[in-house]
Amino acid sequence: MNKFKNFAKGLNIFFILILLSSCNGEFNFNKRNDPLIDSKKINTKDKLEIKISCDEESIEKYLKDGWKINSKKSKEKVCSWKSIPANNTCDIEKDKGCKIIKPDSFGNETIYLLEK
Repeated sequence: MNKFKNFAKGLNIFFILILLSSCNGEFNFNKRNDPLIDSKKINTKDKLEIKISCDEESIEKYLKDGWKINSKKSKEKVCSWKSIPANNTCDIEKDKGCKIIKPDSFGNETIYLLEK
């Protein structure tokens, strides 16, 4: 009978340890409204990064929705590529090894950082 009681106590301790280890420890003991936390939530701004390549679209719809441009970066980018033969005797359709791909047109890639 004594072995059974020791086994039951050990089993109880085992279950308690399992229950305690399953807690993730994220308890919110601060139940009152903290004005510092609330002010941080109010002051956070939404940020959005938009990339526009080769003038394919614009950001007018974002500006109409109330977004404002925080920063703007532009860099040159290849918009399209074309295939040309490597020499005059090369046939691109028959011999793929003599095909050279080179830039056809250039444009700008603009990266906008928007805030609301």
